[in-house]
Amino acid sequence: MNPESRIESTLAALRRASEEFQPLVMASSLGAEDMVLTDMIFRNELPVSIFTLDTGRLPEATQRLLARIETVYGRTLRVYFPESGAVESFISTYGVNGFYHSGDARKACCGVRKVALLKRALAGQKAWVTGLRRDQSPTRAALTQEAWDSEHGLVKLSPLMHWTREDVWHYIAAYQVPYNALHDQGYASIGCSPCTRAIQPGEEERAGRWWWEHPETKECGLHLANVS
Repeated sequence: MNPESRIESTLAALRRASEEFQPLVMASSLGAEDMVLTDMIFRNELPVSIFTLDTGRLPEATQRLLARIETVYGRTLRVYFPESGAVESFISTYGVNGFYHSGDARKACCGVRKVALLKRALAGQKAWVTGLRRDQSPTRAALTQEAWDSEHGLVKLSPLMHWTREDVWHYIAAYQVPYNALHDQGYASIGCSPCTRAIQPGEEERAGRWWWEHPETKECGLHLANVS
């Protein structure tokens, strides 16, 4: 499928989803894939609300992109923040950077700073849209375009499932979509600052996320259904 046909197909899928599932929400990490979907939704005025999770450890470049979205599109994303008491409890138990010390500590940090926020954001929704792609990592190879998310009790949609990294950047260039400046520094996937690094030539896209862990299980908990 050529790039323009893929774009048209994805936009058609988003239109169908916005007609079939209401209320419909999109979770944005402010990564390149999510910026493609954000542009499609805002450019075509689709009835899809968009939110992001501010973990308290995001890179400054990510914060700047959030402000840039408001300037370019004249729209705001809803931002969810972790509960201060939960963060304080984590730090008291594991330390400020305890997530480096064990898998359990890292998952506990993601649980406080991301998973709990997602549960709040998805409450009352009928479906949610993600920017996941099959070829991003081994944990996402079995991804489907539409699936029942039993954890949150709603439908999970991944309209970019078949897109490649090249497809994503073709769209960004063609439509002049704003994106995170860290992508120009070798960051293929961007999360919290202490848990994200640039990737080396030949590494898979999510190699820079929690690089000290086994690649077959590296997920933050937002998309565990892809692993199971």
